[in-house]
Formats: sequence, structure tokens, C-alpha cells
Amino acid sequence: MYLKKIKMIKKLKELLTPKPKKKYKKALVTGGNGFIGSHIVDALVNNEEFDEIRVIDNQSSDAHEQFYFNRSPKVMNWVFDIGDYDLIKDLFKDIDVVFHLAAESRIQPAIQNPTLATKTNVNGTCNVLQAAREAGCDRVIYSSTSSAYGLKNKPPLKETMPNDCLNPYSVTKVAGEELCKMYTKLFGLKTITFRYFNVYGDRQCTKGQYAPVIGLFLKQKTAGKAMTVVGDGLQTRDYTNVQDVVAANISAMSVKEGFGEIYNVGTGKEHTILDIVKMIGGKHKFIPERIGESRFTRADISKTKKVLNWKPTIKLKEYLKLD
Repeated sequence: MYLKKIKMIKKLKELLTPKPKKKYKKALVTGGNGFIGSHIVDALVNNEEFDEIRVIDNQSSDAHEQFYFNRSPKVMNWVFDIGDYDLIKDLFKDIDVVFHLAAESRIQPAIQNPTLATKTNVNGTCNVLQAAREAGCDRVIYSSTSSAYGLKNKPPLKETMPNDCLNPYSVTKVAGEELCKMYTKLFGLKTITFRYFNVYGDRQCTKGQYAPVIGLFLKQKTAGKAMTVVGDGLQTRDYTNVQDVVAANISAMSVKEGFGEIYNVGTGKEHTILDIVKMIGGKHKFIPERIGESRFTRADISKTKKVLNWKPTIKLKEYLKLD
């Protein structure tokens, strides 16, 4: 009876002792209303470790027919421009991880307006890194591009290959990569840089003549129009589903090493533009080749697999429902 009473007292004490509150994480996503960024926001909302996701997006890109907003109470949207440091810096307070996707993200518009590409992709990236550093954020995950490999490098494309930038877009994105490396080496800010290979999937851009090929072709076919094939259509691309890109970003939140480095995010497989036409089916026409674009791309993803314990899971044919 005495022992039973002691056990009951102990149990009562346990019940009455305040339990330490679970510490939730907070994330900030620049470009979080766009194609890839909105998918990352969705993943964070569904992640029980996070109780707050702040989104910075100036919603100015003409690449999107619409912007995407997660209506969860966890999410706060701010229509700010990353080019304005004083405007954005306070939003980094108490943030654990920053996903930096805001950019002038297309080759041909960057060729038409290099000044804007530089302002957003270089100055804006520096602002994000500095704000994250001053706020004491744990890490910044930066979205870059496979366009850095250019024409001189031959597939499979490895992160150790020299840069061969052909246009203002790739130049400014590589400048952002260098800023990330510098902030890691000089200031100790943890950074991870991803080079994406031709991302496609739900919410992909379909607007304008410079829209990525899969979204554009699907839209053209639905409208009963001919798919517009640039050049001879024999150029190859490594097409990566947006959900695999999201998975790489989520994996980067927990890595303990490899900061200040670049990681390819692709599939390791390539398709010609004419392959895509054949998969989708329908009529097509050829239009003149464009300047400043790579001829062949295929990622070597061995480093990303090893360090991030990540691998692509979605095949292009499965997405197009053509098994």
C-alpha cells in the first residue's frame, strides 16, 4: 500500500511538472509565390517542425500567369523586393533556414535587360545573405542554374567543371554562387547552392515565347497549336520534376557538412527537344535558334546523392502519363 502511494505521488508530480515547450522552427522563402518557391512553401507547411513560414516575393515576374499563395495560418506573405535591404532585413529575425529563390530566372529576358538581372540576382542575393548573417540564421539554401556549365563542358556535367557563362542570367547566378561561398568562408554562414537542371511540373511557367519547353508545349497542344521547336530540336536537356527539387531543398535543411559548395539537382538522364515532342504527340514547327543557350545538358548527381542522401524519384514519362 505504501509503495503504491509513492508511485501515485511520483505520477502526480510528473503530471504537474511543466513540460518544456517544443521549439518550432521558422523559415523564410524568397520567391515563395512562384513556381518552385510555392512548392517549397507547401512542403514546409506540411512539416510539423515549422510553425512559421515567411514569404518575400515582389510578384513582379511576367513569367507567371498567376502567383501561388498557401493560405495556411503558418504563412505570412510580404510583397517586398530583395533589392531593398532596409525593407527586408527585419523579416530575417528568428529565422532558422532561408530558401533563396527570388531571381530574374530566364535567359532571354536577362539578355534583354542585364541591369535588372544584376540588380536582382547579384545585389538581391547579397542582401539576402547579409540579412541572414546579421539575424543569425542557421543556413541559406540558394537556387542556381545548370546554365553555368555553358557550351565548353560536356555531359555528364560535374560541379568541379569550370564555369562557361553564355549570358547575363548565368553570369549573375554564378556571381550569387560566389557570394554564398564567400559568406561561408569569411563569415561562417552555412550555405548550400543547388544548380537546377530544367525544372518542370505543376505550376510551371507557360507564359510567353521564353517559357520552359514542357509547360509551353503542353499549353500549345491544348490550344491546338503547333509546338515551337527552337533550332533543330536535337539539343538535349536533363528534365527534373519540381517535387524532386523540393525534396533536395528539404534534405539540405539537415546536412551537417559540405557548406559553401555546389550541388547538381537533375536526373542524370537527357532528352532531345524532339523527344519531348514525340512524348506529348502532335504537330510542331521549327523556329530560329536563340543566342546564349547551352546545347547539351545532363547532370552528374553523384555528389548530391552522397552528401544530401537524395535521389530523383519522378520520371518525365510518368509525369506526362506516357508509360
